[in-house]
Amino acid sequence: MRRMLALVAVLYSATAMAQNSPPPTIGGKPLVQVKPHGAPAPAKPTSIAGKLQACLEIDDGTKGRLDCYDAVFAPRPNPKAKAADRVADCRFTKEEDERLACYNGFAEKIPKF
Repeated sequence: MRRMLALVAVLYSATAMAQNSPPPTIGGKPLVQVKPHGAPAPAKPTSIAGKLQACLEIDDGTKGRLDCYDAVFAPRPNPKAKAADRVADCRFTKEEDERLACYNGFAEKIPKF
């Protein structure tokens, strides 16, 4: 029983001493920085490519995916639109199925990082 009490006393005092010592630093800065509780995470800037890739996660062929693409590039249907040379040109396609296929084609070619 004495051994157990001695062990508890040693561990307790070591823990108390560790809590009273200053945190380790490198060049005057804390080695580990802790965010305050409840602090919001900084927002990541999302590129157009990132937004298009996020749309790919929605089920293919659904109105939801097309709405996601349309949120990135507002649609401007043009009955005389030529074939899209770049992803922004897809918004001119009048038919929704063709516009979705156009966006899918470009979004799937974007390299994932």
